[in-house]
Amino acid sequence: MPAFSPFRGLRYDVTRLGVALDTLVTPPYDVIDAGQQAGLEARHENNAVHLILPREAGRLDAYQQAARLLDRWRSDGTLVHDPTPRLYRYRMEYRVVDGSPRHTLGVIGALGLAEFSEGTIIPHEQTLPKAKTDRLNLIRATRANLEPIWGLTLAHGFTELAEGTGAAIADCVDAGGACHSISPIDDPEQIEALRAAVASAPLVIADGHHRYETSLAYRREIAALGGHPSAADAIMCLVVELDADELWVQPIHRTIHRTGTGTGDLRDRLRASGFDVIAVPGPATPATIDALAIEMRRRRALGLVDAAGAALLVPGDGARDALERWPASVRDVDAALFESTVVPALDPGESVGYRNDAHELAASVARGEIDAAFLLSPVTVETIEAVAAAGERMPQKTTYFAPKPCTGLVMRTLD
Repeated sequence: MPAFSPFRGLRYDVTRLGVALDTLVTPPYDVIDAGQQAGLEARHENNAVHLILPREAGRLDAYQQAARLLDRWRSDGTLVHDPTPRLYRYRMEYRVVDGSPRHTLGVIGALGLAEFSEGTIIPHEQTLPKAKTDRLNLIRATRANLEPIWGLTLAHGFTELAEGTGAAIADCVDAGGACHSISPIDDPEQIEALRAAVASAPLVIADGHHRYETSLAYRREIAALGGHPSAADAIMCLVVELDADELWVQPIHRTIHRTGTGTGDLRDRLRASGFDVIAVPGPATPATIDALAIEMRRRRALGLVDAAGAALLVPGDGARDALERWPASVRDVDAALFESTVVPALDPGESVGYRNDAHELAASVARGEIDAAFLLSPVTVETIEAVAAAGERMPQKTTYFAPKPCTGLVMRTLD
């Protein structure tokens, strides 16, 4: 079962830098667009975005530049190792869409790598083809885990074991207003209890599939060269219990961009695919989208926003029959319905994209930036657990776990 160990964290010395940690942290690399990257770079010369999304500098390629920065920041005291190995309690406090307060409590440690075929660490959804050479080149150059992946343990009671009263040693507020903090777990008995809990059940990867697979590839690479993997045999991971009280799972919606003239009205094609297309009167305002989301969940339907406005897509028997190709545990997942019924109805000139903000998607359609948006309902924690227990995977880009852990609160070197 999964191994989970303390490590000597590498952290910013904010006292030396004289700035709040807020100016130094970033979201994970794969949710940062070009505009956000430039803004983060401008916030501070030591912002972690310079490490996770480095740019070429002079004769140095991007990865050499990241390695040089990491070495320099360690040498000049910008980043300092904690004195002893420890686990790190990670707490996020935030408000969900309706304004109610929520929290997520987990623990950051070094998760031992295991091949997916071993069944101890499980990917919860399929992944899109994506070049992993970028992250592989970065870990080769820096020999560091610069940001944690996110794992969900099936060990019930893990949250209670993670509780503690220790003072935070690093805290910040992200761009969305969520408060993040880490505090040390140094007590040997608590560390052993947490390690035993993680080892008692499989762990599901929530975020970071590609980074995990990159670490597996790096370990194989070192072994092929005759070296001992040592610290490269693990990856920095935030472990949270797979519990509805600890997780806020949002959907990832689908966008449609049309490059050709098409073979007919999209709504007509959806009707032919087995959907009852029910138009929503009036413009697709935020209030309209919120009301549509409620009706989508009630009727197990998809939502559509296009040039004609908003619509409810209620699947008929034909659309439901198309779900038979999916395992039973996945058939209630909207992403599976989309893949089985909507994708076959698209023209070759219509490409699919992925975004998570329904209000902004509706505005993008109104501005003509995208041609249509398909809205999906969030997957429940119970479904995620059932899919994991069945050893199955949901379609790619099914879940968006929020808030995202901040990059820069703690890092892990492989030296």
